[in-house]
Amino acid sequence: MASAYLARFGFRTDEGLIDARTWREGAGLLAVIFAVLSAIWLALEPNAHRELAPDSSLFDWATFLTFVYLLFYAFAVLFIGISLYNLCAKRLRARSLPTGLAGLVPLAALFSGAAHWLQPRVGEYLSYWYVAGIDALLVAAIVWTVWELGFKAPLEVGAG
Repeated sequence: MASAYLARFGFRTDEGLIDARTWREGAGLLAVIFAVLSAIWLALEPNAHRELAPDSSLFDWATFLTFVYLLFYAFAVLFIGISLYNLCAKRLRARSLPTGLAGLVPLAALFSGAAHWLQPRVGEYLSYWYVAGIDALLVAAIVWTVWELGFKAPLEVGAG
């Protein structure tokens, strides 16, 4: 049943309820897609650092294609975050918890990414320990979300 739900693209809305197995399958699918896209970016990222030396050409296809992929990657990461939010909101609703908590992991991941981008640029003002602290909060959010949504049974709601 869960695979049929995901095949119909169950990430497109935050309405409805899902069980833990469906949440695990959906979150796992999103994690695999994110991991593959991130591995490709890590392989291409060295091409993004290019200096214009007198003996180099003005246009470099490898650099251009790297930044085209970066544009696609940024869009995909935002789309994955939105899909994860929708998936988590459905599961939180099934557990009778506030659906606002569905944005915890995507928000923490965006903060972590921003800290990792900013820290090397302003290292004299932003200690690496702040980045490590934000990463620790991200790990805590991921662990809580996986435990709460992926393995706990739905809360019983009183009849009435």
